[in-house]
Amino acid sequence: MILRDPIHGLVAFEGDDERVVTSLLATREVQRLRRVRQLGLTSLVFPGAEHSRFAHAIGAAHVMVRLAGHLAARQHALPPELRLDDESRRDAVAAALLHDVGHGPFSHLFEEVVPEARAHESWTVEVLREPASEVHRALEALSSGMAERVACLLTGEGARRWLGRTISGTLDVDRCDYLLRDSQMTGVRYGLYDLDWLLRALVFAEVPGHGWVLAIEGRKGLPPIESFFLARQFMYQQVYHHKATRAAECLIHGMFRRLAQLIREGAAPAGTPEAVRRAVLGQPLGLGAYLALDDPSIMTCIAAWEDASDPLLADFAARLLHRRLPKTIPLPEGPEARWLDAKARADEVARARGLDPELTVWLDVPDDTPYAEPTDVSAEGLWVVLSKQPLRRLGEVSFLLRQLRNQTIVRPRLVFPEAIRAEVEAAVEEVFVG
Repeated sequence: MILRDPIHGLVAFEGDDERVVTSLLATREVQRLRRVRQLGLTSLVFPGAEHSRFAHAIGAAHVMVRLAGHLAARQHALPPELRLDDESRRDAVAAALLHDVGHGPFSHLFEEVVPEARAHESWTVEVLREPASEVHRALEALSSGMAERVACLLTGEGARRWLGRTISGTLDVDRCDYLLRDSQMTGVRYGLYDLDWLLRALVFAEVPGHGWVLAIEGRKGLPPIESFFLARQFMYQQVYHHKATRAAECLIHGMFRRLAQLIREGAAPAGTPEAVRRAVLGQPLGLGAYLALDDPSIMTCIAAWEDASDPLLADFAARLLHRRLPKTIPLPEGPEARWLDAKARADEVARARGLDPELTVWLDVPDDTPYAEPTDVSAEGLWVVLSKQPLRRLGEVSFLLRQLRNQTIVRPRLVFPEAIRAEVEAAVEEVFVG
């Protein structure tokens, strides 16, 4: 199987890899990922960001194939039982392809706005273990017990812990693909790094008492791994946490909260799907009902809600559909109490104008830790192999990452309707200047 990909060029799956990928691509659960956007509402800000979780899944599987090919020539140092054999390679390619199969609509946003929402990773594992799912049947047709082995890889429970971390870890095939893909599709260059050199810089090393890990080879491996984490930081600052995208997400928060109020009052809009009703109320969903939710199904509901009899719900829908987004004010660094004070002042302004602040005013505090490194000795995190020196943590060797490690970057802002912008700005100025 040869595919043309905008990020990796020609993507080839051959032999066992082709058998695994073609079998899984034919399943309903994987095809559903075509209808889940990789970046949710980000296309409201970056028009090219229309790419899907499906394209990313194929990209992650391709990176895994490349990684496996590189490691096959490097694994002589590993104990035989931990080496990558034909079975574990097939499992790894399958895990990379399926790692996002449980994602809900609007990327991560669905998990944030739905009360008591399960993480997409939990849904992914359920898809794998559910005997009635097409993914489960395809995996078992490839190899008896494969569904459980792949699930264990994704949950970090497999015998080859080092392999599980290549799918979900500090440096994994998921991030290796999505940084490049999201950068390309949004039209920015913040997420670019040298994937070729990064893969070649990986070797096996043993953390005394804690098992085998993939490590960075020598100082020549530092530039690509440093650029990888800097790319991640810049993408969060400039794309993933963009103020307009976050403002659009607040509209969804308000919309779903208002919908829940209407449902409890017995005034839900006609035609609202049962799965949507249960989701916004925080009620449990079966796997089939959950997988029936995707971006088009939710957008169809929102388009219908534009004509809802409830003026608040209709206004939310219209503002999202026609990109009339709320406004934002960045808040300075400082104690959280001052942010809460600013939010309270904005709430007062909204109430004075006849608005419900629970639906219209938001304190948005996106945060990210560009490079997280354990402070204890364990197999987690990243290590560097230096000639004639003990194995060392990446943050101890890299000057750049030493400055970033375990530093959480917070970018607080208020989000509110444009109609009260001047009054909110004045109220916030009193908190921080007056």
